[in-house]
Amino acid sequence: MAVITLCSASGSPGVTTTAIGLAMSWPRPVLIVEADPSGSNGLLAGIFRGGREYDVGLLELRSSPLAVSDALRDVVRPIEGTNVSFVVGTQTHSQAAGMSGLWAPLAETLADLERTGQDVIVDAGRLGLVGSPEPLLSWADLTLLLTRTTLPALAGARTWAEDLRSPSATTWREPGLLLVGEAQPYGKQEVTNALGLPVVATIADDAAAAAVYHRGATPPRRFDSGPYVRSLRAAAAAITSTVARRRDALTADLTGDVTS
Repeated sequence: MAVITLCSASGSPGVTTTAIGLAMSWPRPVLIVEADPSGSNGLLAGIFRGGREYDVGLLELRSSPLAVSDALRDVVRPIEGTNVSFVVGTQTHSQAAGMSGLWAPLAETLADLERTGQDVIVDAGRLGLVGSPEPLLSWADLTLLLTRTTLPALAGARTWAEDLRSPSATTWREPGLLLVGEAQPYGKQEVTNALGLPVVATIADDAAAAAVYHRGATPPRRFDSGPYVRSLRAAAAAITSTVARRRDALTADLTGDVTS
């Protein structure tokens, strides 16, 4: 399939929680890359509740004498009992500034993982921070800006959406929106009209269910069949379908260029 990057413009729409939730609902083996420059430790402090010690991650990948493609396997760790693995990010925000040389070769390496049957979900955190992983945003098959549908959230996302639509900007290959809490109060079409980007998928706003992935909370009753997990599964299907359509369109364009 592809490399999918998640990010946010402002506030706390739940990028890390959504990245983990999508991975847990993904139909194929998937790797989570924690590239949030804030150093928030959303994986170790969140879903693992601090019970899993840091051993290796992006810091060791950056400092390895090996090529990134060879060193990546040494920093990947599994989430036991799932088809999900992960790479831990920086441990403090001050470390993010030194990661700039890693992002481009890492983006190329992640794109090559498809040959092994593995997809990638990148948690890029909040846009505009020092050390933001720009190549992971611009080279991903699909980059999704997470936002809630409140007026403050949409106002924060608007300037980034305007930048993406600007012909002079360095744009993402395939930008889209991932809404958390649709119709609270604005719906998909209203958000698309306001930001000028397509809504690829929506996630239910369910704090109790999201806490399972946010802080390792005990799953509520009927968690797996509840609206939050159902929305994650639907989002995963919508994302894979969007990437497949884009690739079909690119193939058709290339075929047309060759035959014309």
